Amino acid sequence: MLCETIYLREKEGDMSVRLETLVSKRDGDMSYIKPRDAVIVLPGGAYVFHAEREAEPVAKQFLAHGFNAFILYYSIGEGEGGAAFPRPVVDVSMAIAHIRRNAEKYNINPERIFVCGFSAGGHLSGSVGTFWNRDWAAFEGMKKGENRPAGVILSYPVTTLGEFSHETCRNVICGTSEPSQEAMDAYSLEKQVTEDTVPHFIWQTEEDDCVPVENSMLLASALIAKRVPTELHIYPKGPHGMSVSNGEVDNGNPVLNDPHVASWVRDCIEWTKTVE
Repeated sequence: MLCETIYLREKEGDMSVRLETLVSKRDGDMSYIKPRDAVIVLPGGAYVFHAEREAEPVAKQFLAHGFNAFILYYSIGEGEGGAAFPRPVVDVSMAIAHIRRNAEKYNINPERIFVCGFSAGGHLSGSVGTFWNRDWAAFEGMKKGENRPAGVILSYPVTTLGEFSHETCRNVICGTSEPSQEAMDAYSLEKQVTEDTVPHFIWQTEEDDCVPVENSMLLASALIAKRVPTELHIYPKGPHGMSVSNGEVDNGNPVLNDPHVASWVRDCIEWTKTVE
């Protein structure tokens, strides 16, 4: 197993933005081992912290299903160097490009890099899926398209900054507690979908009382209208923050351990196989 930490903004003196690897790799000749798909996990936390329940436990699930996994601790918080856009999107661009440039080292297929985000991380996942070709999503020295994921996975995501927005996320993204309509529209994913948006897998519970389920529904409708390949799962039961919905993440709360909701992992893995 190759476990390492890459500080993506080290040249700027910022050691908080880091990419951690969970890569199945054997020493010696690798020529007989088929390159794996890759997934970058973006934990939630309203863009103000990183929820560890949505980090390593998720990466291990993908690892067990034949992926090589990475966890990105992206920019969070308010103020300079925080999560005001576009900085976190550039963080993801850096992570995708780093993995792609080191595909042989990580034994991954460079054309099969997925991004899986939760809550605020779901917004960030959807953002790179839609904004990957915007000039402001690039970093110095990046080749055009080097940051394009094969597809994105959005778990109970924040998607809109409008009527059904999560207020904390909205304010941090826009960098102000009184964002303009123009700023909210600019980062509301359902308003920014284009034919270049990558395939989406989205799941959420109907009972989510933190991020309204309309977030997922609005985005899915916009994606389908643009004929972007989309799979949407709405589970009837369960609160916000289900993660992988098993005993590793339930914190002793049986509500967070639901085999039906946990099936999103299996369905998501099968979905990735349909992405061309």
